[in-house]
Amino acid sequence: MEIWINPACSKCRSAISLLDAEGAEYTVRRYLEDVPSEDEIRAVLERLRLEPWDITRTQEADAKELGLKDWARDEASRGRWIRALAEHPKLIQRPIITADDGTAVVARSEDAVQEALSRTKM
Repeated sequence: MEIWINPACSKCRSAISLLDAEGAEYTVRRYLEDVPSEDEIRAVLERLRLEPWDITRTQEADAKELGLKDWARDEASRGRWIRALAEHPKLIQRPIITADDGTAVVARSEDAVQEALSRTKM
């Protein structure tokens, strides 16, 4: 299991605390420092079963500067969104936990972290 975090994020710290309390084995990826490639973002989106605009933090300054709210949300625009996430990792929703069963969750709640744990061999 891997968790993509921004250590300054309270939701990320809460998720880590819960994983620790459950004795989970996981790897931390500080995605602002170890920026995921476009291929890695595509793979996580597939695991999440979401589209790039579903995991984009549209209220971030970078999003406003790029004018993301006006971007089309369709298959033809998917690559543009993924490129923006790779070039501006602050836009990626956090934390994201990839589970051992090949799925992933955006773990912004305790229930979502528990869901990831239930999909992972401990």
